[in-house]
Amino acid sequence: MATTVRRTVLTLPAGPLGPENPLPALRPLDETHVVDERDRAALPRDMARQIGFQPLSTVLPTRILDGYGRERTPTALDAIVIENDRLRATVLPGLGGRVHSLHHKPTGRELLYRNPVLQPADFALNGAWFSGGIEWNIGATGHTALSCAPLHAARVPAPDGGEMVRLWEWERLRDLPFQVDLWLPEDSDFLHVGVRIRNPHEHTAPVYWWSNIAVPEGERTRVLAPADEAWHFGYERTLTRVPVPVSGSVDRTYPLRGEFPADYFYEVPDGARRWIASLDENGHGLVQTSTDLLRGRKLFLWGAGAGGRRWQEWLTEPGTVGYAEIQAGLARTQLEHVPLEPGAEFSWLESYGPLSADPLAVHGEDWAAARAETERRLAEALPRADVEAAHAAWRPFADTEPGESLATGSGWGALEVRRGKYELPGTPFAESTLGEQQRPWLELLDQGTFPEPRRAAPPGPSMVSPHWRDMLETAPAEPLTEYHLGIAQWHAGDRAQAVRSWERGLALAPSRWPLLRCLAVAAEEGRQRDRAADLYGEAFDDLCAEPRDEDEGWTAAAAALGREALEALLTAGRPAAARSVWAALPPAIRQRGRFRLLEAQLLTAEDDPAAARAVFDEGFEVEDLREGAQILDEVWAGITDEPLPDRYNFRMRPER
Repeated sequence: MATTVRRTVLTLPAGPLGPENPLPALRPLDETHVVDERDRAALPRDMARQIGFQPLSTVLPTRILDGYGRERTPTALDAIVIENDRLRATVLPGLGGRVHSLHHKPTGRELLYRNPVLQPADFALNGAWFSGGIEWNIGATGHTALSCAPLHAARVPAPDGGEMVRLWEWERLRDLPFQVDLWLPEDSDFLHVGVRIRNPHEHTAPVYWWSNIAVPEGERTRVLAPADEAWHFGYERTLTRVPVPVSGSVDRTYPLRGEFPADYFYEVPDGARRWIASLDENGHGLVQTSTDLLRGRKLFLWGAGAGGRRWQEWLTEPGTVGYAEIQAGLARTQLEHVPLEPGAEFSWLESYGPLSADPLAVHGEDWAAARAETERRLAEALPRADVEAAHAAWRPFADTEPGESLATGSGWGALEVRRGKYELPGTPFAESTLGEQQRPWLELLDQGTFPEPRRAAPPGPSMVSPHWRDMLETAPAEPLTEYHLGIAQWHAGDRAQAVRSWERGLALAPSRWPLLRCLAVAAEEGRQRDRAADLYGEAFDDLCAEPRDEDEGWTAAAAALGREALEALLTAGRPAAARSVWAALPPAIRQRGRFRLLEAQLLTAEDDPAAARAVFDEGFEVEDLREGAQILDEVWAGITDEPLPDRYNFRMRPER
């Protein structure tokens, strides 16, 4: 059959994503992949330089997604299927363009770990993320803020005369447009993926990209890459060079032989072909290869320990097969960001397909022989020169204007193109995509004023890049303008000026709680615990007193502000004030897992460990438990000396 592209609907048991958190993300980035500056001296100079190159301090201007749940119901998801005689790829454009499935038809094998559920969890830079398939990570160290966001998608002519699918969006953390072209040549066993990131600005931009591929794990599944060394990153936050495959007397190329979750960034020699493969006990599995620009290769494993197993269960459901991740990126490690010059672009081609190799060689003790066998079979299935030729064939088509629309992303790209008058062939950001969230910023752009809201509602998203900050500074100093200006100044590192803007806005604001909350965060970051507690208490009281219609936005605001106020009051040693906030929360919010945990903390602060223990005994699930978080261990340890129950054990590193 000729390659076809069609739309379909995929139904999966899914946890609800819920609304965006309306509170701006002012706090420092909560990312586990961080290396202490003092430890960088021992790293290669280029690696250390790129680790220190413009790391993010917050996830502004994106919003946090933490309103999801764990009660899954059958949910219809828009999908795009690309198919030929050999391969069928299923893509979810509404969820970051995730490749959900890659099915090899002649053997009937699923090449990816295909999650049977869609369960959001707190792994993305801005919260909600889910496991499985192939994800496209752009922005900064961590899972992309677009993990659960819609991308634009359309049909585009393919280099071989057929059709391919283009995904594109405007990545807001770094203010960069990007595209992913999925091309499955007729009769091919390999899905080609052309990626392009462009910098339309007059300044150098930090770029991050990692393609994350979830593959089934098994007792005899081995990950192979062309390397004899790797950079090991554990959740103790250290980066060390280790030998491959054996480190600490354990062969780390088998994901289930480690105890704790860990990253292994392979040191692929210059000039070597870029590839990584996951092969099972019979030598069958998936291989990913690319043109040379995509330099890095990585294995992430959950390990066989109790914490890793609990996370696997948390991200899918009991009784399903676990997974590991094989990954490919622009730098050697995920801690680095690569400079992209003004007006320049990065482009490369990746290829994904089945691979079969001699299992005796693959699983033999001779690592060099195992690698050589795998690379030989890859060369037979897809020669290196063919990947280079496919990239060259694709490049002229990267500028081709899309045809039939298959999905619609956000309106932020259209707003930026309107402001910057950018010419971006191949990735149109139509003004028809501008929506309610962009409307006030469009008025600021066209009229020079930021409109005051027509009704009481939590403020909309902020813009923080220099050109928008400049416009806010020259706009009339209305309370909402001062609110957004302060956020932009905070993002730029001008904390004192941000506080002044929020204080000016507070004097005339009809709705005070958004500004009070910003000032509370500023006090917290300045280690003024008592002042932060006072401001949070005042902000929460103001929100509760404000007349409003109860809707999703207000419920999200009450939950987000109530949580922050409780945490600040407990930190300041004010359990009585925290109890007042708790009592004012709607009962439905108090029943959420995060608030059950806060209840246990509150009871502990009230010197009632028995009641706090009863909360744990009754059972709860913290829906937005952060990757690497130790909060469950810490609260439990404050209640009892008994071992942490298995259901609460999400440890990703050894106990200290």
